[in-house]
Amino acid sequence: MPERPLAAVLTLGCKLNLADSEEIARGLRAAGFDVVDRMCDADAYVVNTCSVTHVADQKSRKLIRSVRRVAPGAAVTVTGCFPQSAGFEAVRALGADLVVGTRDSDKREIVAFLTERRPAEAGTPIAAPGLHTRAFIKAQEGCNDVCAFCIVPRTRGREESRSIEAVAREVDRVVEAGAREVVITGTQLGAWGRDLDPPLKPHHLIAGLLERTEASRIRFSSLQPQDITPELLALWQDPRLMPHFHLALQSGSEAVLRAMRRRYTRDEFLRAAERIYAAVPDAAITTDVIAGFPGETDQDFEDTLSLCREVGFARLHCFPYSQRSRTTAARMPNQVPVPVRQERMQRLLALGEELSRRFRQRFAGTVRPVLWEGERTLDGDTVSHGYTDNYIAVYSAEKTTPNRVTPVLIGDVYHDGVRGLPRGGQE
Repeated sequence: MPERPLAAVLTLGCKLNLADSEEIARGLRAAGFDVVDRMCDADAYVVNTCSVTHVADQKSRKLIRSVRRVAPGAAVTVTGCFPQSAGFEAVRALGADLVVGTRDSDKREIVAFLTERRPAEAGTPIAAPGLHTRAFIKAQEGCNDVCAFCIVPRTRGREESRSIEAVAREVDRVVEAGAREVVITGTQLGAWGRDLDPPLKPHHLIAGLLERTEASRIRFSSLQPQDITPELLALWQDPRLMPHFHLALQSGSEAVLRAMRRRYTRDEFLRAAERIYAAVPDAAITTDVIAGFPGETDQDFEDTLSLCREVGFARLHCFPYSQRSRTTAARMPNQVPVPVRQERMQRLLALGEELSRRFRQRFAGTVRPVLWEGERTLDGDTVSHGYTDNYIAVYSAEKTTPNRVTPVLIGDVYHDGVRGLPRGGQE
């Protein structure tokens, strides 16, 4: 009897890409493949790419070429944003057998193509990775906004919301498969529902998932200040919603926000953060910030630093401005010199580490629920690792059971997280 063929699904980029990759992997398993998420001599490959910056483009090109070198006989498929920006023919020239876009029909095409191309007799399969504790579920695709720096509306297309019922079914499937936490994600998650008939808002989706699913931990991936409404925050009284909000800032300068075409002001961002802390006092607020957007002055950058300090973010995701063709910002005057962008980037990274450390220290001596994920080697020691409900990485010298939630006494800052002492019991 021939052994099951092996497929490798590799992912670059955002949580939306992770959601897409997980859906493809589920389809491949149902079609008879063993699936791994690492480079190996597999029979089939799915490379899910990113194109948010020039660096992301370079990583995508390199990964596709590497796959073809490592597994010259494999059927290689490429999806994600990179083909949308570079062109399908350019991606085929890198070694792809099939290139598709980012929509649900494209994912089905990948599974059908690889199923048709699978070998009659496959090599010895490599053991599949352990159970994923966290599953990413896509609720929404596409973006109708026209932010000056962003190529994503061109690579992801127009907004399209999945119904509450469809998202709930997907949540039920991954929970039945063993996932303890689900992350609801989308290109522009705050836009969920406005294309439905009748139009709905994100709080309707969250309420629907709480009502229809048995997921014990739910994260809502990314929102903007205008999405932080009383109706939405009221739902966080349910302990199944994790106290973690990702609000994309990009800049703390009024002038730069206008030039970026963001749909909020500095003051509106600060008020949204205040509302979150008032409703969910232990919440982590994380964000994205761009350094060196065209026309950004020294004072504009200082405004960004001051807003970050005022909000007290739990984590900063920092990026130097990347000049993308086919975006308005690429044609703007007063492009900030690259060395200045890099210097501002380093200052943002330093501030991000300071704020993250301060946030983690705040919870020393408290007990929080931790979802354990597995083991890592740090400082030569093997430690258990997991995440608190408010997304602090926790490391423990004690052996723990992956995919279990236990109460943990939070200790001192350690690497990118904190030390933790399990207190017994589990949820």
